[in-house]
Amino acid sequence: MAAVQLSGIFKRYGDTQVVHGIDLNIDDGEFVVLVGPSGCGKSTLMRMVAGLEEISGGDLMIGGTRANTLAPQQRNISMVFQSYALYPHLSVYENIAFGPRIRKESSSSFKPRIEAAAKMLNLGSYLDRLPRALSGGQRQRVAMGRAVVREPSLFLFDEPLSNLDAKLRVQMRTEIKALHQRLKNTVIYVTHDQIEAMTMADRIVVMNAGRIEQIGRPLDLYDRPANLFVASFLGSPSMNFVEGVLVSGAGGLVLKLADSSEIALSQAPASAKTGAKVTLGIRPEHIETLASPDGVSMEVEVVEPTGAETHLYGKIGGSTWCVTTRQRSAIEPGQRVALRLPAGHIHLFDTESGRRLD
Repeated sequence: MAAVQLSGIFKRYGDTQVVHGIDLNIDDGEFVVLVGPSGCGKSTLMRMVAGLEEISGGDLMIGGTRANTLAPQQRNISMVFQSYALYPHLSVYENIAFGPRIRKESSSSFKPRIEAAAKMLNLGSYLDRLPRALSGGQRQRVAMGRAVVREPSLFLFDEPLSNLDAKLRVQMRTEIKALHQRLKNTVIYVTHDQIEAMTMADRIVVMNAGRIEQIGRPLDLYDRPANLFVASFLGSPSMNFVEGVLVSGAGGLVLKLADSSEIALSQAPASAKTGAKVTLGIRPEHIETLASPDGVSMEVEVVEPTGAETHLYGKIGGSTWCVTTRQRSAIEPGQRVALRLPAGHIHLFDTESGRRLD
């Protein structure tokens, strides 16, 4: 296993810089997920760790050794791609054994590792099959088996579940997390899917435009996002937002919205000042519907029942909001509902900079 340290890592293509001064320490045995929208630099960063992209500047340390100029095969890593990258003419067994054979290991040394990996990944009855006879999830397990047999100190996963259907993605992310808990190797996992990040990571690294926006444990980032980007990216449905100006009210600060409606802020942070332009955020599941007409009013435009939950969509201050309730509701489109925004779940952000107010 190996700790990984990135110090001032950047990547430049000609005059265009796509990764900007990344500083990140990953502990030995930690499962770290790099998450962000397409084009944010997460895959490029992983490829630099793997040795598939040249590092333009900064230092990369793997297991205490500077790895900037090491060839990929010298870094003791295994990488799993979204495309599986299996040899179609080779059986499952031969695909998994391909690396050890290339390294000229004896069959007696790698055969027990292949059998153990196949058992771990439920591939024992498929070892004689060709990849075309496997489902997408089984092919991805073969790719994972090939990585496991190498016995690397560092696993790299580059969006490995993006080609699978929704049900298989849920199953495979559970299997990957269980694999990590058994092997306890260091893992760097790249995805654009924030649900994968939330459910799998020990720590999440949220990236945007080649920079790190925030690093932390999943629930820490979910409960206390550092800025508007992180707040909007993590969570499904996304956090609700509405812009306004802080004014003084009878019970403290009040957020005055564009339509002149107001939201009382009984627990505004110390940095919130009268006259400031701020964006209020609150997650859909934290909003309560009220039987009385008190509270923030919203006309329901769309009702989405999902079985376990019901999503109510409408507008507040000109912004579309979603309210999630786990109770079966008789509310219909066109009906006006009163909402309570619990003070402890309200987030305030500086509208111009996007930074959280504390």
